[in-house]
Amino acid sequence: MDHSFEILLFYPKGASRMARVTVEDCIEKVPNRFELVLLAAQRARGLSRGEELRVDRDNDKNPVVALREIAEDKVGLDVLREGIIRSLTRAPEPEPVDEEVMDLIPTDQNIFGLQDVSAEEEHAHMADNMSPDEASAIETALGGRGRR
Repeated sequence: MDHSFEILLFYPKGASRMARVTVEDCIEKVPNRFELVLLAAQRARGLSRGEELRVDRDNDKNPVVALREIAEDKVGLDVLREGIIRSLTRAPEPEPVDEEVMDLIPTDQNIFGLQDVSAEEEHAHMADNMSPDEASAIETALGGRGRR
């Protein structure tokens, strides 16, 4: 496969040299061009934030410096990959909690969702509203262990 694409930088008039970074120099280190672009962009952002240069700048811009660092094995690719992953994975911000909705969510103390009722109060309420036939059916279903 021909990787003859190259980045040429011409220095301003009067400068005596031309910087040249070929994709071929970098493709040996990072075989996938798309990944190479991601890694170089991540490193260039780091350089913009003030991270230390690992090669001479030679009046090059951050993306070119990043490519040169990758080509010369001056930067850890795994560190750049982790940085990309961290920058793309963010914990979602918690949504604001509506107090009215929170009051409707059942809790251990509030299992009925609307009012605090103890088990004894609920049992007494059910016993008061139960017909004798229902009470007899429950006692039979419980095997004669009825209400105590």
